[in-house]
Amino acid sequence: MGLLKKLWAARKLLLVVLIPLALLPLPLIHPSSEASCAYVLIVTAVYWVSEAIPLGAAALVPAFLYPLFGVLKSSEVASEYFKDTTLLLIGVICLAASIEKWNLHKRLALRMVMIAGAKPGMLVLGFMCCTAFLSMWLSNTSTTAMVMPIAEAVLQQLISTGAADTDEEAEAISEGDEEQGGLEDKEENLDKTQLELLFQKESGTKSDLITLTNLEDLNRSTQKDTVKRQSNGYLSQTAVSIPELPTSSRKQSSRYPTKRDHMICKCLSLSITYAATIGGLITITGTSTNLIFTEQFNIRYPEAQVINFGTWFIFSLPISLIMLFLTWVWLHCLFLGCNFRETCSLSKKRKTKREELSEKRIQEEYEKLGPISYPELVTGVFFVLMTLLWFTREPGFVPGWTSLFEKKGYRTDATISVLLGFLLFLIPSRKPCFSQAGDRDQGSSSEDEEDSDTLAPMITWKDFQKLMPWEIVILVGGGYALAAGCKVSGLSVWMGRQLEPMNSLPPWTITLLACLLVSAVTEFASNPATITVFLPILSTMSETLHINPLYTLIPATMCVSFGVMLPVGNPPNAIVFSYGHCQVSDMVKAGFGVNLIGVVVVMVAIMTWGVPLFQLSEFPAWAVIGNVTESL
Repeated sequence: MGLLKKLWAARKLLLVVLIPLALLPLPLIHPSSEASCAYVLIVTAVYWVSEAIPLGAAALVPAFLYPLFGVLKSSEVASEYFKDTTLLLIGVICLAASIEKWNLHKRLALRMVMIAGAKPGMLVLGFMCCTAFLSMWLSNTSTTAMVMPIAEAVLQQLISTGAADTDEEAEAISEGDEEQGGLEDKEENLDKTQLELLFQKESGTKSDLITLTNLEDLNRSTQKDTVKRQSNGYLSQTAVSIPELPTSSRKQSSRYPTKRDHMICKCLSLSITYAATIGGLITITGTSTNLIFTEQFNIRYPEAQVINFGTWFIFSLPISLIMLFLTWVWLHCLFLGCNFRETCSLSKKRKTKREELSEKRIQEEYEKLGPISYPELVTGVFFVLMTLLWFTREPGFVPGWTSLFEKKGYRTDATISVLLGFLLFLIPSRKPCFSQAGDRDQGSSSEDEEDSDTLAPMITWKDFQKLMPWEIVILVGGGYALAAGCKVSGLSVWMGRQLEPMNSLPPWTITLLACLLVSAVTEFASNPATITVFLPILSTMSETLHINPLYTLIPATMCVSFGVMLPVGNPPNAIVFSYGHCQVSDMVKAGFGVNLIGVVVVMVAIMTWGVPLFQLSEFPAWAVIGNVTESL
């Protein structure tokens, strides 16, 4: 047993060492470029899926194995690790750092929740909308980590007022009974008119009658209080001793006053991670998988010129809106029931005390932010400006602003992103005010310190470093290197020939199988690693079967983000799970429905408005040369 424990503890190290050794006969027995490339691809894929070593470190495997096996030169491999999308990501992270530094994200989130209200259904929908919006521009992980503390504060307010609301309802019932019968009749007909507790002190010399509205006095009494309940639900005149507190006291001491409170906590927590995933689909920079797809597609098909910020947004926005609504309906039915009128009413007359207190808590958090500051205003302007420039660069239906330049094809989305990100390091974070310069007290050390920070920029390099996901940058580069090796060695051509028997299947069936396959794999492997492995295979398969590559690549890229059934599926799931409101079984049930909704909506989209948008009905000329290599 001791040996087995040691082997289990060292399982990752053993996997790292044994996998390359076990696969080594492949390039030795078949000394060809295809076999050597396959060896590197399999070793890297196993490292990624098993996560035996960090993803970024595993992505460096092609950097030394390709030159050793003679697949690619070292300089050629190195050039694959830094591409146009890396610059795009750098600019976006600069803007995200400014948004988080100056709490613009918190202001937006609280404001949207204030608009939605505190009714459970509308509260969940409000949090989903603001989370999806923020996830369009920030990473899914950062968005979830930012929104969850706000949601947790609201949930704690709901929980803390749950017992009070329960007592309020009990008091209303008690008062209604008192109106029906007078106080004298109630004392004469104790067992018929109202449920009362017989409290007898330890001395036994005096007894008092206490109604449910006086439970607080009962809680302050000793545990030797005597109460007896008859089988018909009323109290008898004879009292017996019980050694525990009343039921209402036990409920108030638990984490959730009622089961419904627990269901609200589950629903709101899971809705945030799902909304972050859905919102990340809308933009190319929303998730790392979108970036990986965009760069690999542009490298493999440089003549395509069909994937940019505008076309992706037009295609994915309806998908995300439909998924967001259907996911909200699914979570509401699963955890809150199907009575939408009760949980989604905007009428003030229907609000309970706890809902009013929750709205008050959100209002207080918003007021703590104060009026909008100068840095928030500058960040908001940059945010809008970056979005507009992305949309208008090459909208497709009208000439974009790049048509003003003589040379075409030099300016991309990364150009805009890096330019605006660079300016954030230069623009002062304080509003220029020269009139008060002579009024400051030069003898004050504190004001001298303020003077030194007058030109402090919107963001610093440390702010940028906190958010910059260098591991993702290297991971994306490793995927580019693998794709380049497959193309140069001819491995992609060989894989395409093995998939020729699938030629008899209709295109939508092939796309559906690809979506289901990547959705299943990504539940246990990281999203970037999964899409990096599958993109070259699906591209080759599409070329071999004469299907427009976008018909399979776009749905697979979107479905790879649907790893939402397990806490290990993606980082947002793990963050939400750490708060303790949900169990694994809850995530599996809810995540299965979300996964199914996502696959269906994506398939409907690619077969409807995706066809005219990307001309999917024909095999394009730019895809014919995708697999032509000098080695052939």
